[in-house]
Amino acid sequence: MEQNSLIYEARKRYHERLVSQGILTFDDGGVASNADRSSAPSRRIAKNLAELLGAGILDKKQGQTLGTEFERVTAEFVAESFSLLEHIRPGTWHVLRESEKGFYLGLSSFEQYAHLEELEKQIAETPKLATIIGNDYFVKPDIVVYRDTLEDDVINSVGNIVDDGSALLTVLRSRNGGRYILHADISAKWTMRSDRAQNTRTEALNLIRNRKGHLPHIVCVTAEPLPGRLASLALGTGDIDCVYHAFLYELREAIAMNVRNEEKDEDALEMLDMMIEGKRIKDISDLPLDLAI
Repeated sequence: MEQNSLIYEARKRYHERLVSQGILTFDDGGVASNADRSSAPSRRIAKNLAELLGAGILDKKQGQTLGTEFERVTAEFVAESFSLLEHIRPGTWHVLRESEKGFYLGLSSFEQYAHLEELEKQIAETPKLATIIGNDYFVKPDIVVYRDTLEDDVINSVGNIVDDGSALLTVLRSRNGGRYILHADISAKWTMRSDRAQNTRTEALNLIRNRKGHLPHIVCVTAEPLPGRLASLALGTGDIDCVYHAFLYELREAIAMNVRNEEKDEDALEMLDMMIEGKRIKDISDLPLDLAI
């Protein structure tokens, strides 16, 4: 019997954590925790999805806690799965949530956005500036993937690649005084309401406009069950790379179950398939390999 792949097993553990830790669960009324209670299609699809993933009735985490816990478990999956690809993307990599163990990295901690540090200082000293230029510069990513700079002995480990007379401005060399290099900004949204989709787009556009240098990967991970709401972020190009669904395969099956039972979710299935075929939505298992690009 063929052994399951490491990415497959990491995905399985990711789902097990979401279920066992009370993130994906049912309430006493049979409504799944990622459903919009006011939407019959959302309740219907989310119910099938939760059943496919083996969710039970547990104490549901409330409000912000649910989103925070989804963010934490997603960061764990990214760290675990991306580390499997060290042979493809060598380097010293870090995966960090916005605030982890009291340690915070602002956007200006990264090389591409270091110039924003002076702007932050100016606004702190002159608060009126904030009313003029706004505060959209100061994005606080949910999850970041970043790498350390490299010492010359590492770069030159296979030959005399750099020396004192060349490559004096590249950010990859530690001797040039660069900061951490931001590789990916991951927005983690348990569900996708219109305000959350807009916030993600706004953050993405600010990352694009305010950078100096290489643009990091900009992606969103969500467990939203309604394809129409997923489309509010997934459709279109130019701001985010792609939307990654925590349970894409199971989501499609959950909707297909309703279509087979003639519960009028044909449009939802068509919308989801359109986004999949257009490569605007992918499964969470695709994310680590896409980050290796």
